[in-house]
Amino acid sequence: MLLRSSIKIRKSGVEVESEPGFFEGDTVAHCGPTLKGEFARTLNLTDVHIGWVFTRTVRNNANVHILGALKAGIWEIPFEVSGLDFDNGSEFLNHAVIAWAADLKIFFTRSRPYKKNDQATIESKNNHLVRKYGFYYRYDTDAELRVLNRLWPLVNDRFNYLTPTKKPVGFASDRNGKRKRLYDTPNTPLDRLLAAQVLAPEQAAELLAYRDWLNPAAIGRQIAELQVMLIKLAKDKTEQLYLASFPSALPDIRKGIRIKAS
Repeated sequence: MLLRSSIKIRKSGVEVESEPGFFEGDTVAHCGPTLKGEFARTLNLTDVHIGWVFTRTVRNNANVHILGALKAGIWEIPFEVSGLDFDNGSEFLNHAVIAWAADLKIFFTRSRPYKKNDQATIESKNNHLVRKYGFYYRYDTDAELRVLNRLWPLVNDRFNYLTPTKKPVGFASDRNGKRKRLYDTPNTPLDRLLAAQVLAPEQAAELLAYRDWLNPAAIGRQIAELQVMLIKLAKDKTEQLYLASFPSALPDIRKGIRIKAS
């Protein structure tokens, strides 16, 4: 409790740095219909300013695995991570993760309990990225873990280099006086990163060359192949768990009902 209270709360609508580097993070549980037993968790990080994403699946939410995924994210994200914002889960709010962030001088915040709007950016990505591409099946084997971690680099490349997105920039009124959201011109996270001018010219050229090398059609085919593997590995197992969660027999609807003798 003392550790949690020492972390600054970031509320919905609070402004962050006006340049890339501040990430919201969360984990998605691949538990299927039951939270019993051990199952994989996917760590998802999304830059609030430009929408850059990093995704990695770990065996469970033990802080040693979460910390390993965070270290991988810091290494693979091609610009400095200046801040991390999480919910109140113990997989993030623990001495190991907080000490690691402090050593790297990463600003650390948390959302308010039970206020998902405080993390609207990452909550959206959990659905549009992790659930859309990784489905709702139960993943609890090494084979499934390997397939997921082959899938995410492809999905991340599609999102970061090839997918334009709109960013909300304010509000206005339409001709009827109704309030409406305003968005900027659609751009990829890479385009937004380059526009922020936080990279050295050599690094910017390297990222542009990598984007030009990517083959969208090939990425799509590889994603589809890996998704087929996930379905083969987990679909039947997950469906059996759903069936097992239903009552084994229908209730006796005649019980307690008085029937007139013939």
